[in-house]
Amino acid sequence: MELKNTIIKLRYGANMSQEEFAQLFKVSRQSVQKWESGASAPELSKLIEMSRFFGISLDALCLNRDLRDVEELEYDKDIKPQYSSIHYWEFYATRLNFEYIQCKDEGLDIEQYKDIFNSVASLPQNETKKKLGDVLFEVVKNAKRREDYKYIEPSELEGIRKRTKKVTSLSLKATKGCESKIHGAWLGRICGCMLGRTVEGIKSFDFIPFLKETNNYPLSRYICESDISEDTHKKYSYDFSIRKYADKIDGMPVDDDTNYTVLAQLIIDKHGRDFTPYDVSQNWLYYQSKNSYCTAERVAYCNFVNGFMPPQSASYQNPYREYIGAQIRADYFGYINPGNPSLAAEMAFRDASISHTKNGIYGEMLIAAMLSAAAVTDNFEEIILCGLSEIPHTSRLFEAVMSVLEDYRNGCTLKSVLDKVHSQYDETTGYGWCHVIPNAMIVVAALLYGNGDYSRSICIAVEACFDTDCNGATVGSIVGMAKGVDCIDDCWKKPINNTLHTSIRNIEKVKITDLVKKTMEHIEIK
Repeated sequence: MELKNTIIKLRYGANMSQEEFAQLFKVSRQSVQKWESGASAPELSKLIEMSRFFGISLDALCLNRDLRDVEELEYDKDIKPQYSSIHYWEFYATRLNFEYIQCKDEGLDIEQYKDIFNSVASLPQNETKKKLGDVLFEVVKNAKRREDYKYIEPSELEGIRKRTKKVTSLSLKATKGCESKIHGAWLGRICGCMLGRTVEGIKSFDFIPFLKETNNYPLSRYICESDISEDTHKKYSYDFSIRKYADKIDGMPVDDDTNYTVLAQLIIDKHGRDFTPYDVSQNWLYYQSKNSYCTAERVAYCNFVNGFMPPQSASYQNPYREYIGAQIRADYFGYINPGNPSLAAEMAFRDASISHTKNGIYGEMLIAAMLSAAAVTDNFEEIILCGLSEIPHTSRLFEAVMSVLEDYRNGCTLKSVLDKVHSQYDETTGYGWCHVIPNAMIVVAALLYGNGDYSRSICIAVEACFDTDCNGATVGSIVGMAKGVDCIDDCWKKPINNTLHTSIRNIEKVKITDLVKKTMEHIEIK
């Protein structure tokens, strides 16, 4: 239908004369006559006014659409997303039950809202749930600290530094490092990650019986596809069918635990040692898709896209802010600062602060400092104490790690130490399974009770469950750094074949020895 006929239909439908129509749109009657004869057309501003007044789209008005289609073409005045299609990591209200636990652990006085947090978390994923989640986020932001809360846990570097204390007498000297140690750290991380990757997410009640059934208890080797029978799939709740197995790989498969180490190397190569948190955020956006990130990192990634820059990107509607994600990103900052734990921890802070707060940040600082120390000593108690010296002694993480060290010194068994972790944190919940504190405790226990034996150490870390690939990778990295590449037996190295696959743009496949070479170039001693 031509525009002139559309205008006539609209005017007639409104029972208006040309004079009344002209007055409505503040033009002369002669202008309306010309519109309806086709001698001229209304200006765009007048067309927009008509569109709004009659509640039809500009399509229907101008583009020869029949008015019978007007109802279908009307602009949706209340456009909304399809909430059910949003991943739960990106939908704050979905994990409000975890947010409540996180807030309680942070000492926030929100007890009176417990039932509300849990009730909203259980609602269907829709607009109402989102709006209620937004309200509860305001509650979190404005909540007061409980008066009886004994921890002091800043998220700013200056505040963190004020709360540290040196808990080791070991004197470290910065060094250019040894290529064998750097190679050991890289390969140790990758092999430990592969061991844990196969069973990521498995729970103790499935894992221990499975290991016994496959003659691999205590854990002492990779889990292979040949270990899996038809009966295995029926017997256990864990889904073994979608896993990568060491006897069926052509190098280390893609994993976020190894992606982050490569990404850190790229950031140093591109921005130098003075990189900023903003630099890290922009490289995340450039080098990987959103689906490469999980929990706190996924929230931060979406926050970058929506204009929340570090450090706000870490705290805005992020119930995962103290999860393990930053801790698994620490390694490269330890690699390039051998013998300088303070600088390694400071770099780790810059990285962690884009996605985590408090103990989430401290986890990355702890591991970076431990790796820096491991470059110049293989005394694992001292390595742990060097890490603790870089995080607030007034924090929950410091207390938890120190408790493992004290139990070890007091002659407690490994089983009793790991049982304590399981009693304090529930591996069957996302919060317990992924939180930085229980996983850091497992890492430290594996280092102490593994006593420098690479195989024993990574197997302790993985057999303990919780975040198996993360902990296997971190423990493998530290032991590999402390002992050098020769401490890693061929049974671990061979399936990896000096090859790492990533999801990083333009680096889908890389030789581990090339990563080692670049790392050596980044080590700078002043």
